[in-house]
Amino acid sequence: MWTPFPELDEVLRQLVSGVAGVLGSNLVGIYLQGSFALGEADEWSDVDWLVVTGEQVGEPERPALDALHRRLFLIPDRWAQHLEGSYIDRELLRTPDPARTKLLFLDHGSQELARDDHCNTSYVRWTLREHGISLAGPHPKELVDPVPADVLREEARARTREWVDWACSLQVMNAWQQPYIVISLCRVLWTAEHGTVVSKRAAGEWAVDALDSEWTALIRRALDERPDPVARWHRPATAEAVERTLEFVRYASSARS
Repeated sequence: MWTPFPELDEVLRQLVSGVAGVLGSNLVGIYLQGSFALGEADEWSDVDWLVVTGEQVGEPERPALDALHRRLFLIPDRWAQHLEGSYIDRELLRTPDPARTKLLFLDHGSQELARDDHCNTSYVRWTLREHGISLAGPHPKELVDPVPADVLREEARARTREWVDWACSLQVMNAWQQPYIVISLCRVLWTAEHGTVVSKRAAGEWAVDALDSEWTALIRRALDERPDPVARWHRPATAEAVERTLEFVRYASSARS
C-alpha cells in the first residue's frame, strides 16, 4: 500500500495505530520521508518517518511513546528494527529552523526516544514536502512551506563541515562507515550544486560523472557495497579505503568551502 514490502506496510500500520492511540487529538499526521519517499529504498534501507503534532510532544507523553516503540521493536519482522524518525510540532515544521531544535527521536535499532536534531533539517523538510508519503493526515504541502534552494545549499555547506569533523574523529572506521561517508558526501555535494535533494544512490551516480575522475573508483565501490550493512559494521575498513576516504573528505571540504 505504502511501500513495495507488505511486511513493512504491516509494521507501519501498527506504528500509525500506536501513535494515534498515544497522541489522540494532538496527532496531525504521520509520514514517510528519506529513501522511501525518494523512490530508491531497498531491502537494506532505514524506514525514515516523521510524526507531526499540533502541540509539541513533551516529557509527559514520553513514557507511553517509549513503551510503544519497545513493543514495535519486538514485532517478529526485521523491518521493525529499521524504524527511524522524530516527533515535531506543526509550527516548528513549517519553515527551516536555524537553531536545529532537538526533537524526540528514535534512532535506527533503538527502542526508546532520545533528544536529537537528526530530522530537524531543511533536507527533511524539502523531501517531506516534495516527495513525502502520507501514512495519516493531510498532504505534506499543507504543512511545509517551499524550501528555497539557497537554504538547502547553505545547509549543505554546514553538513560538509559536520561530515569532515565526524570522519576525522573516528579512531577506527568500519566497513559500513567508510562507503557511507563517501556516498553521503556525494549527496551533500549534489545539494550544494543543485539546491535540491536526491537519494544517496542517485547522488553517487551523479558524482561518478561530475567529480574529478580520480574519485570514480572510490565512489563506484561505495555504491556497490550496499548489501548487508549489519555485517559490515563489525568489520574494519581496509587501510587503503580509509586513506582514500579521508582524502575524499578533504576534497569535498575544499570543493564547497
